[in-house]
Amino acid sequence: MPYPSGGSPRAWRSASLVATAAALLALTTACGQEKGDQSPNGQNVGNEAPAKGDGYGGDGGYGADSGAADKDADAKAKPAGQLAVWDSKKLGKVVTDSEGRTLYRFDKDTAQPPKSTCDAACLKAWPAVAADGAKAAPGVDESLLGEVTAADGTKQLTIDGWPMYRFAKDAEAGDAKGQGVGGTWYAAAPDGKKAAPAAAADTAPVDPAGLSTRKDPKLGEIVVDKNGMTVYRFTKDSAWPMKSACTGACLDKWPVVAPVDKNDTRGILKKGFTVFDRPDGRKQQTIDCWPLYTFSGDKKPGDTNGQGVGGTWYAASPQGKPVGAAK
Repeated sequence: MPYPSGGSPRAWRSASLVATAAALLALTTACGQEKGDQSPNGQNVGNEAPAKGDGYGGDGGYGADSGAADKDADAKAKPAGQLAVWDSKKLGKVVTDSEGRTLYRFDKDTAQPPKSTCDAACLKAWPAVAADGAKAAPGVDESLLGEVTAADGTKQLTIDGWPMYRFAKDAEAGDAKGQGVGGTWYAAAPDGKKAAPAAAADTAPVDPAGLSTRKDPKLGEIVVDKNGMTVYRFTKDSAWPMKSACTGACLDKWPVVAPVDKNDTRGILKKGFTVFDRPDGRKQQTIDCWPLYTFSGDKKPGDTNGQGVGGTWYAASPQGKPVGAAK
């Protein structure tokens, strides 16, 4: 029998096998996930690098000018001394050092086991609190205090396992300018948890779904997470193959939505509701294979401050589409 292009039977059979294998691979790869290489700047291969003024909506990442932090005398590890509690109307009960300076915790750290992920550059903006001589705040169990070694070698104070930091931009007692920076830094409560007003528990929705929807007066039906925070799409991402163009410092401003059980959703498209195994090791929830994010600039449920940022970020519809994006 004749073979395409005049090739030999062996060559034709080899080409056919290669095509079949490629088709099977495509079918068995969920949402076209690729674990391929990344370019030197961290951008996934196949995605254009974000332009300057890239729409990430933020600075280099740590929330403080490193130059300013270098000049700040407080940008060094200092002992905490006698811890105290500051009852803030906005933040609730906040733990402070002996000078009344707000102490913070970092979401990228871990408490079990205690681990600090704030590197040397980060510590210029968020100096570690030295554990030496620290005493628990009155009424707080002393056994909650501990220590861990920070990147600069400091024996860093931990409270219930969470490493403690100060913020270089807090100039005096009572300042809490680090609250919510990057969507990862929060004032610490005396027990090591995130500080929160008592009223917050009273107004929180009962048994909120991991992902659900709400009717926004301007945008219509949009996706929200279990805390009621708006969920976003990045138009530089792709669904097939599934890739994220938000890497590095971008993720400080646009944290990924963690995996959600499909049964813990309301009003969300279940097609392509899968978990994206990112090249950076994070696991990210998707709708219709599109990666999902929240925005650190949203401070409370109902905020949509990320809408339209850089012409690339848009609230996600229940079908995973970017609401208001140009078609």
